[in-house]
Amino acid sequence: MVTAGFIVLALLIVLAALAWVLRPLWRQSPRFVLAAIALLGLATGSLYLLVGHPDALRPAPARAQVPQDIDQAIAELRAALKRDPTQVEGWMLLGRALLGQEKYAEASAAFGQAVRLQPDHPEVLVSAAQARMLAAGNRLDATALAWLQQALRIQPEHQRARWFLGVAQRQAGQPAEAAATWEPLLARVDAATAASLLPQINAARADAGQPPLAMPADAAPRAPLVVEVALAPGWRARLPGDTAVFIIARVPGGPPMPVAVEKHRLDELPLRVELDDGDSPMPTAKLSALAEVEVLARVSPSGNAIPQEGDTSSAPLRVKLPATEPVQLTLGE
Repeated sequence: MVTAGFIVLALLIVLAALAWVLRPLWRQSPRFVLAAIALLGLATGSLYLLVGHPDALRPAPARAQVPQDIDQAIAELRAALKRDPTQVEGWMLLGRALLGQEKYAEASAAFGQAVRLQPDHPEVLVSAAQARMLAAGNRLDATALAWLQQALRIQPEHQRARWFLGVAQRQAGQPAEAAATWEPLLARVDAATAASLLPQINAARADAGQPPLAMPADAAPRAPLVVEVALAPGWRARLPGDTAVFIIARVPGGPPMPVAVEKHRLDELPLRVELDDGDSPMPTAKLSALAEVEVLARVSPSGNAIPQEGDTSSAPLRVKLPATEPVQLTLGE
């Protein structure tokens, strides 16, 4: 059974993680930030294992009262977004919270606002299309279909976009197109998922008068992203060997929250790591769904996953996926 102490620690760690993401919004709307923290804090404690040092966290005291339940947090978000409707993150958080309450029409409206503000972000587009589908009784209309197509133009390997587009094509009586849309997924998902996906592809192919596919011999997740981290010659950080080193992959030009991250010790350098979907702190953001990432390493004397004053980072590198060669990072240059 999860203890109350663990829950408190998990909430504190989520609070620290969100501090970096929501920091620019604090001056504009503290109540918005607190509502957002409460929503995700109530939803997950998964960053506990990632950060690993709860004693090092010292969240700043909030001036306003943090919402105590999901309904109050949603009310706070609605009020904040009424005052400032330009916050994409706020509309996304509101949409996800409403989906969790099965308020699909309201969720669809929230995600629609996010699309209007950021129409070129694949995750925004796919989330909005999914909510619109649920609100319409699991039917994808022309608007949702256009959003999925736009998401795939931006990020052709986005798995959820490809899956929902195939669903739309199947509903529209286009089995050959649906099968062709789904088939690339077989090479990108794990064997168990491929085994459940293949019968649906073959059913679509049968309806299109096409022969069935056999399971690809190489049906497996994409190869991990290999990262090699070294210290620059002559770098004198004078830090203890157990100082935390984070190896991070994130969306280029996107939010600072990583899509994959591993934590190591300074005395392990030089080291070689393999980043994959198992290193994702958020289940909705997978490394395998990206065509390009930004990779960096960061030495954190505080041990926090959130960047702090006094940290040392390598120069971030943009890498196209799947990468054929290890990514070389150097700390202290």
